[in-house]
Amino acid sequence: MTTTAPSDVRPDPPLSPGAGDGSLSEFGYRQELHRSLGRYASFAAGFSFISVLTTVFQFFAFGYAFGGPVFFWAWPVVLVGQLLVAACFAELAARYPISGAIYQWSSRLSTPSFGWFAGWIMVTGQIVVVAAAALALQMVLPAIWSGFQLIGTDPAPTSPDGAANAALLGVFLLALTTFVNVVDNRVMSLVNRVGVTAEIIGAVLIVVLLLTHSERTPSITFHTEGAAQNGLFGALLVGSFTAAYVMIGFDSAGEMSEETHHPRRTAPRTILTALGAAGLLGGLIVLGGLLAAPSLTDGRLGVDGLSYVLTSSLGDGVGKVLLADVVVAIAVATLAIQTSACRMLFSMARDGQLPFSGRLARVNPRTGMPSAPALVVGVLAAALLLLDFASPEAFLAIGTTCIVMLYLAYAMVTGPLLVRRLRGGFSSSGADETGAPLFSLGRWGVPVNALALLYGLLMTVNLAWPRAAVYDPAGGHWYFQWFTVLFLGATLAVGVAFRTSRRRSPAPAPSVPEPAAAQSLRS
Repeated sequence: MTTTAPSDVRPDPPLSPGAGDGSLSEFGYRQELHRSLGRYASFAAGFSFISVLTTVFQFFAFGYAFGGPVFFWAWPVVLVGQLLVAACFAELAARYPISGAIYQWSSRLSTPSFGWFAGWIMVTGQIVVVAAAALALQMVLPAIWSGFQLIGTDPAPTSPDGAANAALLGVFLLALTTFVNVVDNRVMSLVNRVGVTAEIIGAVLIVVLLLTHSERTPSITFHTEGAAQNGLFGALLVGSFTAAYVMIGFDSAGEMSEETHHPRRTAPRTILTALGAAGLLGGLIVLGGLLAAPSLTDGRLGVDGLSYVLTSSLGDGVGKVLLADVVVAIAVATLAIQTSACRMLFSMARDGQLPFSGRLARVNPRTGMPSAPALVVGVLAAALLLLDFASPEAFLAIGTTCIVMLYLAYAMVTGPLLVRRLRGGFSSSGADETGAPLFSLGRWGVPVNALALLYGLLMTVNLAWPRAAVYDPAGGHWYFQWFTVLFLGATLAVGVAFRTSRRRSPAPAPSVPEPAAAQSLRS
């Protein structure tokens, strides 16, 4: 494959007005995935990946344990930063409505090699996110019924019993989501839409009930008790992990573009609305949890998190019904994240960019689903869960590693996009399928893009920093303290080894068209 130096990158050709759902041919691809998703289904794809109930319940205790009540203020900071990134992605989704969004966007904005690494880091991160989402069942199911604690007696995910049980429950969930991801994209979409609707209703109810059962005023969020031992700034940096873990995956509406009606018009709007809705609901749930907790000092809020607040403040009956809704959210989130990872594998394989590309790029004409990627993602995510059997610290290591991978992949899009803007090669013209102008930041493009890149890089460093107090609190496990850095290094090393071996081996006759990214960037 031929690549170009950055100075040779060409401006985008003007987009044809009113390009229809058949516009995939403009990028050199055939329509193989079934185009059956409407606007709400597209919104559901983004919202279910974010899955505020899954992620807030999973990481609330961690944020509170390190930051105390003041950790709440990390939430709006992360939301603003991610909205900057989402605005850039909305522009790209309008111009490149293709599966494998991060890989496709980065390839077209920079070079095919750089784009490949963005896609490789992203899909690896997505597989880790699938595993992390499946682990969230441990935060909820044993709180509903002790019989769900199948291993040992201690349900805390940081205990040996809880960690092992989390892995077991996660494997069961992955088997289910893998099956749904193989059956039919209409079934997958239906499950997603029903699940997201239930999650939104449940989230609104939780917010209302928590706020109406408040034990204190919102001024508690300015209290720094619990953060003093770490220093206020340090506590906020660590507390931001909760918000950072929640507000990722909004780009999955772009991942599903090839299955969405009128994607140039629909995807940009659903990227922004999914993140906005999740950010608002998640922030209110965090605030409600702080206000309604029976006690902020008995230690339970930093261990049991929101499950403890719901059952203690609302009673076992109402609390457990709401927790059951959280279980639905976790299952749908795991399904959506796995689907997104499948589309990334499919997109890269379709360009012949992965081992066994021919098999991974095959779409079942009856179901409209690439089955092999679903099996690969399910098996690899389940293998990661086995780390929980080795040590409870794996719970946090898996969760934070996946955030870093996705943040870095996002920066590998916003970075080249900023360079393209500064060189005047990013077109703000064009029309969507209805003839209306494409979503564009206009004159705000450069400042928004620059802030999005700066925010993404700073957060990547913050999340990956090997803090012993965070990653190895018990001591003696240096590999967990450095797990994120080591995992990222291993991911890059495997990628370099694969790319090097491809260059040295004779290229087989391609079974797919040359990647559109390479065509548009060829010098």
